[in-house]
Amino acid sequence: MRVLLAGSSGFIGGELRAQLAAAGHETRRLVRREPADADEFRWAPEKRVVDGEVFEWADAVVDLAGASLQRLPWTRATKRRILSSRLEATGTLTEAMRRAANAPAVLVNASAVGFYGDRPGQELTESSQPGRGFLTEVVQAWEAAARLAPASTRVVLARTGVVIGRGGALAPLLPLAKAGLAGPIGGGRQHWPWVSIHDEAAALVHLLTSQLEGPVNIAGPTPATAGEVVRALARAVRRPYLVPLPRFAIELALRDAGRELLLADQLVVPRALLDDGFVFRDTTIEDAMDRLMEARAV
Repeated sequence: MRVLLAGSSGFIGGELRAQLAAAGHETRRLVRREPADADEFRWAPEKRVVDGEVFEWADAVVDLAGASLQRLPWTRATKRRILSSRLEATGTLTEAMRRAANAPAVLVNASAVGFYGDRPGQELTESSQPGRGFLTEVVQAWEAAARLAPASTRVVLARTGVVIGRGGALAPLLPLAKAGLAGPIGGGRQHWPWVSIHDEAAALVHLLTSQLEGPVNIAGPTPATAGEVVRALARAVRRPYLVPLPRFAIELALRDAGRELLLADQLVVPRALLDDGFVFRDTTIEDAMDRLMEARAV
C-alpha cells in the first residue's frame, strides 16, 4: 500500500516506518519543516495547511500527531495544547481527504485508553462506555474529528495504552529503576494497559489491511498492574523493587496528570484485534521488558 504518515518522527513513528518498509509498503511523511527528501511533504496543521496532492497518491493515512502527554505538570496552557494539537492535525487531514477526488481507503487515527477513565474492577473492551476526566474529553473530541473523514474511508481509532520501548512513558521510570529506586506507584494495584513498541506498530500495520473499523484497543493480551509493570522493569535491569511512590505524593505533585496517567485503573482487553486474528509477539509484560533491555544493549 501507499501510506501517508503524520507524526512519524515520534516515539511510535520510527518503529512503524521500519515495519511498513519490511512489509513492502511505500510511505511518505508529513513534516513541519522544509522537506529534506522526495518522500516528505510540508504541512502546517495549526494553519490547516497541507498539500492536497499527496492524498490523491495515498491508499491509506496513519495519523500519530499530537503533543506529548508527558509534559508535566498539566497547566491550563499544556491542556489546551494537548487538545488543540490533536484536533488541528486530525482536522487538517480529514478536511484534505474530503477535498480529494479519490480519498484514501483507510484512516488509522491514533487514540488512547484515556477514553475509559478510571474504572476499577471493570473489563474494558471497545464496546465499553467513556469514563470521566480530562483525557476522556480529549479522546472523545479527537475521535469525533477522525470520524469526519469521507464516508468512503474506513476509519480506525487506535486506542493505545502504555507503550514499552525506548522512550514514551518509560523514559522517566528507567533511570529510577537503574538507580534501585523503583517500587509500587500509588500502591501498584491499578491496571496499566501496556503494549510493546513492536506490537504497537505491528497492530497499526495490521489495521491498514484489516476490515476492522471504529475503536480498536491496542494493549497486550495479558493484563498487568502498575506494580507488575514496574517490578518487571526492575527485574530486567537487575535492581530491587522496594521504594514506593505514595498516592498522595503523586496527586500533590502532578494533580490531574498523576491521577489520569499513573493512578487510573484500566483493565483494557484487545478484543477486536484478537478476534481479527492478530498475533502478539510479546504476550506478557516480562516479554516486553526483556526485549526492551535486549534492544538497548544493541
